[in-house]
Amino acid sequence: MMASFEKPEKEERQHLKALFLKGYINGKAVTKLLVDGGATVNLMPYVMLRKFEKSEEDLTKTDMMLVDFEGNVSNAMGAICLDLTIGSKTLPTTFFVIKGKGSYNLLLGRDWIHANCCIPSTMHQCVIQWVGDSVEIVKADSSYYIAAVEAHESRLESMSCISGTVWE
Repeated sequence: MMASFEKPEKEERQHLKALFLKGYINGKAVTKLLVDGGATVNLMPYVMLRKFEKSEEDLTKTDMMLVDFEGNVSNAMGAICLDLTIGSKTLPTTFFVIKGKGSYNLLLGRDWIHANCCIPSTMHQCVIQWVGDSVEIVKADSSYYIAAVEAHESRLESMSCISGTVWE
């Protein structure tokens, strides 16, 4: 199998944007789907569960313990399997429901990435996924950034980038 990517122009790669998608859960439109290859499982805040007209009674009980990026451990409230559509592809997807809120409506981890046979690219701001024998490119939801980002300009003469590379 061969895959190729266009080298993005300089202005296209000078960002630190997370990869957010739009999709549908059981036919209802959802925005702010965060694709996170660092997360093992898919997460859904309880608030979103309620928006899909589901409740704790709809959850499958689980003893899944989740660890956040600060090392805090908490129990998942339970798990639920719902049909998730991204682009033209629909997959039954299991989400662990959590009490907390995040900067996302749903978090799609490696469980979804691998089950979907897709390649997420934060640099290219898209997901490349197989649909049957064809490849589909699903662009990121850029509307989230327009609403959430404020521009600030500053000059830092004596600071270096974490990666060691300085953008000009």
